[in-house]
Amino acid sequence: MNAIILAAGMGTRLRPLTNDRPKCLVKVGGMPMVERQIQYLLEIGVTDITLISGYKAESLNYLKNKYGVDIVFNDRYDTCNNIHSLYIVCDRFHDTFVVEGDVYMHTNVFATDMLTSCYFARKKAYTNEWGLEVDTDNRLTAITIGNGDGYLMSGISYWTATDCRKIISHMKDVYTLKDYTNLYWDNMVFDIYQNLDIKVREIDGVYEIDTVEDLKEVEKHLKRI
Repeated sequence: MNAIILAAGMGTRLRPLTNDRPKCLVKVGGMPMVERQIQYLLEIGVTDITLISGYKAESLNYLKNKYGVDIVFNDRYDTCNNIHSLYIVCDRFHDTFVVEGDVYMHTNVFATDMLTSCYFARKKAYTNEWGLEVDTDNRLTAITIGNGDGYLMSGISYWTATDCRKIISHMKDVYTLKDYTNLYWDNMVFDIYQNLDIKVREIDGVYEIDTVEDLKEVEKHLKRI
């Protein structure tokens, strides 16, 4: 079991906090988001951690010595969406947690009892987001993009080796046949989820920080608990 942290993005919606750092280094609760992610992975015994850097990449180098993570530079961070961050390390994508670097984790939701691929998701009302629909066994039945009230992608997922191979195969086809620059890596799952074995695990205490307003809301919440 390993982990890939996608942290190459420019974080334009978090400016001015990201003027001098990638958004994964923005502090929430007194600690950079990515450090908390790494600590939680290490806590469950996942030591094979790859971090994909891009914007302000040099500021992430200290994580190598501090935590032993491997850092891979995405030289197309400013022209491609995060699909390219996964593509350049697709040889490491097997029995893998995929974590977006702008996710604040108040609690450790990582687990070693994963029997299927899994989206970790919160239940809430959402607008213009990626939603997940499930059956009575919490098996994924649909991925939606828009407005809803239910399971919302959290930016954390786990993928079995079998499903990783299918996703990689489809990703390589996409790279060959179409313009991929504006795609998220989750678009690869969106295209073929019916051929994958995915469950949804409900979680709490996990927040994606896209904007300064998101950060303020999370900090208010932390003061109340």
